[in-house]
Parts: sequence; C-alpha cells; structure tokens
Amino acid sequence: MASTYLSLQVHVIFATDGRAPSIGEEWRSELHSYIGGVVRGLGAVPIMIGGTADHVHALVGLRATHAVADVVREVKKASSLWAADRFARFRWQTGYGAFSVSPGDVERTIAYIADQEQHHRKISSAEELKALMAEFGVEWDERFFE
Repeated sequence: MASTYLSLQVHVIFATDGRAPSIGEEWRSELHSYIGGVVRGLGAVPIMIGGTADHVHALVGLRATHAVADVVREVKKASSLWAADRFARFRWQTGYGAFSVSPGDVERTIAYIADQEQHHRKISSAEELKALMAEFGVEWDERFFE
C-alpha cells in the first residue's frame, strides 16, 4: 500500500487534582473550546469536548503519527496554564483514561459527552471511569481512587 489510512478515534478522560470541582461553570465552555484549539494545534481533530466541574471528556481523532500519551500530555499542560489564570491553584490530576471508539460508536460517544451534567447527577466521575474501564477490560489499582 502506497499510503497510510486509518480511522482512530480516542475518548480521553482526565480529572482535576483530587477531583475537586474547580472548573467553574462560567468558564467551562471556554476551557472546552481552548482544549479543542490545542488538539487542532497538535494536528488532531477535536470531535467533541465536554465535562463537568471536576473532569473533561475529549473525543479526538488522531493521525498515524500521534501517540495518545503525547497528545494528552500537551493538552493537559496547555490547558492547565490557561485554567490557572482563572482559578489560582488549578491543576490536573496525574494520569488519564483513554478508550478507542469505533466509527459506529462516534455518535453515541458524542451524545454521552454532551450529556455529562445530567449523567453525573447519578454517578460520580470516579465511578464513571471505573465503569468505562470495566467495559473496556482495563484493570485499575483501587489506591488511585481513594
């Protein structure tokens, strides 16, 4: 094959330090837009960015040259600096969750991210992440959820 072709969508989730509700409602959509701009600046595609006061979901289309860890590191670094201007002690928690999304599940994932405020009236962000990890067969260490 003379070229590289791929369809690679990744659902990334990362939380504020200590899962503190430090993403203010008054600037949350700006943060999501900023993260989308960072993703675009890295040459990836921000399909959907959303979340609540304590975490962010990003559905991102990656290129063959992207490494998930590199993209997430750069997004968290840039958005942390941006957010710290609005909330003095803002920090992201170490680590993240990343899950592959098949093309047939992109619309469902978009709707899921768009419904985060409603969704988290029933389940915490930590429990949500555990459920996703269980669904995708990812093992976790309970110490990181204490």
